[in-house]
Amino acid sequence: MSLRVMSFWKKFRTIVITGASSGIGAAFVPKLREKCPDAHIYGLSRRVPAEGETVDYEAISVDLTDLTGLQRLEEDFSRIFRNGPVLLINNSGYGLYGPFSPQDVDKHLNMIDLNVKAPVWMVGKALPWMRREGGAIINVASTAGFQPTPFLSTYGATKAFLLHWSMGLHYDLKKDGIRVLALCPGPTATDFFKRAGFEGKVVPDAFGQTSEEVVQAALRALEKNRSLVVSGWKNKMLMAVSSKLPKAFGTAVSARVLAKIRQ
Repeated sequence: MSLRVMSFWKKFRTIVITGASSGIGAAFVPKLREKCPDAHIYGLSRRVPAEGETVDYEAISVDLTDLTGLQRLEEDFSRIFRNGPVLLINNSGYGLYGPFSPQDVDKHLNMIDLNVKAPVWMVGKALPWMRREGGAIINVASTAGFQPTPFLSTYGATKAFLLHWSMGLHYDLKKDGIRVLALCPGPTATDFFKRAGFEGKVVPDAFGQTSEEVVQAALRALEKNRSLVVSGWKNKMLMAVSSKLPKAFGTAVSARVLAKIRQ
């Protein structure tokens, strides 16, 4: 690691990760502990560590879809944001598999609150501090954000918002010296598919990634001040092709693929 890269990481004094209790969020913790030895890491999640469970961060229990919970969290920011630059990682999110149904409207609205509203709220509240002290933002989007995703329609749409919003922010905040990265993983070995409604193993190991591989790609991209990273060369190839397809045709292809995955 070059001196310039080491200096970039060592400047952070506060790291805030939403959804740090599992999956990609949890994988960020040990990597950032190595790179940012002087930083205090906070993990924001509805899940609190079980009795006897040890975590290498300060856990803060908060429901990011609940306005009252967000207001309580804002009161903590004066304690959380210490002197020095902040790294904010918006990782919390989930999907819901199946055709859109009126019976699931509340679940879809909750998903929009967590996948879209919460990251916007977090960035908006952290930005005044970042402009004064410095900072960087990683928003965990998805390869699902590159095209419509039948059977995961709302999820794909939330990730499309996060992808485009993050890339716009990258340019909006350049003048402030704040880096913004849209991280777009493909299928990853987490609890995402189980929560979305899939049973058993969905994607073969040869086509998926580990959370650690996704995190490594994100950290390398942030070091280079990139606005977007698609993790994994296979995902990069797929997104390069799918982004060139006409929207209607790409939607039909996605529908066939996602229907077969469920089977």
